[in-house]
Amino acid sequence: MRVQDCDLLIIGIGPAGAAAAEVAAKAGLRVIAVDKRREIGVPVQCAEFVPMPLLRQVQETASRIQEVTGMRTFLPSGVAERSDFPGIMIDRARFDQGLAHLAEAAGASLWRQAQFRSWDGELAQVQTQEGMKIVRPGFLVGADGPHSDVARMLGLPPQRIVFTRQYTVPLRQAYFDTDIFLSDAFPGGYGWLFPRGAVANLGLGADRRFEDNLKKPLDTLHRQMQERGMVGAEILGRTGGAIPVGGIRPMVHPRALLTGDAAGLTHPITGAGIPAAVISGMAAGQAVVAYLAGQEDALAEYEEDMRDQFAPAIDRAIQRRLALEKVWRRPAAQKDRVMRGGWIAFAEYFAA
Repeated sequence: MRVQDCDLLIIGIGPAGAAAAEVAAKAGLRVIAVDKRREIGVPVQCAEFVPMPLLRQVQETASRIQEVTGMRTFLPSGVAERSDFPGIMIDRARFDQGLAHLAEAAGASLWRQAQFRSWDGELAQVQTQEGMKIVRPGFLVGADGPHSDVARMLGLPPQRIVFTRQYTVPLRQAYFDTDIFLSDAFPGGYGWLFPRGAVANLGLGADRRFEDNLKKPLDTLHRQMQERGMVGAEILGRTGGAIPVGGIRPMVHPRALLTGDAAGLTHPITGAGIPAAVISGMAAGQAVVAYLAGQEDALAEYEEDMRDQFAPAIDRAIQRRLALEKVWRRPAAQKDRVMRGGWIAFAEYFAA
């Protein structure tokens, strides 16, 4: 079987993988990026909110739906507090596809419907529609999400996961805030309503150790939002996914890097992962370029930079998760002051 050589093989063409591919290809590397999906970005498994610092990427991908100005956080008592929380609601599929197009325009070769099968440190096997292909990359980047096959083949244990379920529903009025619901009904997670023009993403996340039936509490939340006059009864779409909440994993391995969700860079409280994916993907691409050019410390610098940038917030979030795990399904979880300590909108969250 013929062996195909390249400088960089990237597994996963989400925001992290596409960002890494674009950066590396622009620098002149021969880049192959593979993704098991037929259509990049589909199905969408995301609430589709990004912060303002990603405005450039949103503009480049023409994925903007609407702006969000604030966050209303509903506590167990029903009291809601509003805080400024500017950001952008996007078409996540268009966002991912736009980043992939930028990578292709830079010269990266993108293989869709291609399943990464193995890696022995030298050769990788990729199952494509044309058959099995053997690739010999100079370097490998794992950008393949919370259940990363690359991480598994590098010997890392599975990440701790929170599962999500989401409905797309009609929005009855123009709305420019995100609604967050903190409740023992969503242990280990929270409920949300994110407006997207004429519709809204209504969903929740939960730790299945405490709640393994996500449909029931989501249906209850849907009814409550109908009673508030916020949304309609029709369910226009359904999705769900997994969010890693265990914190940062070792990112640097022999001739391989992890980035984005695969590296555990997702925020363990909010579940926010798109900014970290784009930032770490770009940094991973730059690190590989430098490493292959002879800068041996480029990989260690990549991990150090990512930890400097993300570890303080992620480590605090893990502490808050561990504290909340002691109260789920207990009376303390019904107290507003306890929930305030576990959510980013409140000063109590940032207290020592």
